[in-house]
Amino acid sequence: MIIQGKELEQRAVEQVAELMCAAARTAPKGRGIDNLVVLVVKGRAKDQLVEEMKRIAKESGAQFFDRDANCLEKTQLAVLLGQKVKPMGVNPCGYCGFNNCKENTEKSGLCAISIGDLGIAVSSAAAVAAEHHIDNRIMFSIGRAALNLAIFDDDVKIAYGIPLSVSGKSPFFDRS
Repeated sequence: MIIQGKELEQRAVEQVAELMCAAARTAPKGRGIDNLVVLVVKGRAKDQLVEEMKRIAKESGAQFFDRDANCLEKTQLAVLLGQKVKPMGVNPCGYCGFNNCKENTEKSGLCAISIGDLGIAVSSAAAVAAEHHIDNRIMFSIGRAALNLAIFDDDVKIAYGIPLSVSGKSPFFDRS
């Protein structure tokens, strides 16, 4: 039996994506509360993200969305990490800019500890990709497009995407 490199590379990217999801899930969480939502997109779902990112670039003039869309287009898949941002009930805190969690909730604020948890999870996931020599880049733009397309449930308020690539040259290098 002969297995072509492209097939092996696709399997490797998918296996690493699975490991990234596990790393994100087991990343430390404030007060041990897990509000993380993790997804993997490929194929048509990934193409829809590319289209939405290009639409955002055109409408907003934020050209980095178009640049990132072109990068995503060249990848095999992307890991999406979203956070259900809920106050953690840590007092005293005030990192969110409000006096307490009650005031944060009343004024539709975002909990800084919960958002920090997302950052730790995203970093843990990206580290796994790097450890396995899979080209990757953390992108706010993919997360924004995913939220626009309602890929996540309504209670996910912040998201990032990490596209993964195995190719002769990283699509994330010389991106200008």
